[in-house]
Amino acid sequence: MHRVLRNRSLVLGALIIFAILFVAVFASWLVSFPLNEMNMAHRLAPPDSEHWMGTDNFGRDLWTRIAFGSRLSLLIALSSVGVSATLGTLIGLSVAYFGGWLDLLFMRVVDVFLGFPVIILALTLVAVLGSGPVNVTIALIAVFWTQYVRVVRSIALAERERDYVEAARAIGASSWRILSHHLLPNSLGPVIVLATLGLGTAIVAESALSFLGFGVQPPAPSWGWTLAYGMRYLRVDPYLSIFPGLAIMITVLGFNLFGDGLRDLLDPRGISR
Repeated sequence: MHRVLRNRSLVLGALIIFAILFVAVFASWLVSFPLNEMNMAHRLAPPDSEHWMGTDNFGRDLWTRIAFGSRLSLLIALSSVGVSATLGTLIGLSVAYFGGWLDLLFMRVVDVFLGFPVIILALTLVAVLGSGPVNVTIALIAVFWTQYVRVVRSIALAERERDYVEAARAIGASSWRILSHHLLPNSLGPVIVLATLGLGTAIVAESALSFLGFGVQPPAPSWGWTLAYGMRYLRVDPYLSIFPGLAIMITVLGFNLFGDGLRDLLDPRGISR
């Protein structure tokens, strides 16, 4: 516990993540206006006591849209990273343990996926699948799963040659038992760190897709779309872009700080520091 509290990145990141999760879960109770309520008499109103982040071009409360947008962004990020981490871990363990043609096949597929820039591959997949939260999530899964395969495979390749794995084989342990009781536990630490950092990356990717018009479409409260729409009024009403931009930045910062702190905490060398 003392090491956890001394880890400033971990503590600060956890506080930021907790705040964002709190807003996402209790958004309905933290706002004063319905999500898509329009009031053209108050369109493009600057921040004040009633609309403390101002209103957009349709008179919708910006804080309401950002609060509900946190729910959508986190849902897409958690879904895509969770499925990617699970799928990548299972494949990475399997190809490392069994090797042979299975390893060769999957690693060639991984190399092909990793040969494309993340945003280009995601854009291509969304263009084929269509826009919307579900298709964006599928596209992000297709982009991120390869990272977990490579990390888990490298760890499992080293672990499968260790004495305790050889001893398990010698006493007749099944492949499933070796994978689930020996190789998997030793792979979880790096996977958790990678997944935590990946949540920030997923939020940026989802926001970028929506910003470019390929992701979540209005009237859904996407941070990326809200940011893109605000760019039209950047000179006269900069708050329309500043607030969603800050929401993205603070959320990604929280996950990155937490991931860095978690990596330091799980690093065995950290004991001696």
